[in-house]
Amino acid sequence: MHELRIAESIVDITLREIERRNIAAVKSIGIRIGVISGVNPSALEFSFEAITTETPLAGAKLKIEEIPARGICRSCKRNFEVAEFIFVCPNCFSGDIELKQGEELDIVYLETE
Repeated sequence: MHELRIAESIVDITLREIERRNIAAVKSIGIRIGVISGVNPSALEFSFEAITTETPLAGAKLKIEEIPARGICRSCKRNFEVAEFIFVCPNCFSGDIELKQGEELDIVYLETE
């Protein structure tokens, strides 16, 4: 379960930021996850809650925004959302696409008290 390792990284980064900015408490952590990143949001939330019970992040929640997959066709230059993991241009049916979003895994913000 790589979500546990990702949750550990989120905790490490957040704890360093708490110390660096002298933050009293964190209510939530905003996370952006691309739909093709391979990260299961529910498993990530579960892992995060499990490892923060006795830390300064106890009670903090992950606010997860799922980012759809988007691409651009190299043949006809059309931008499109990748539907159902079909990586083919809906305009010209070319498979020569460049993925523009959908693989993200970012900490976007900390909501503090």
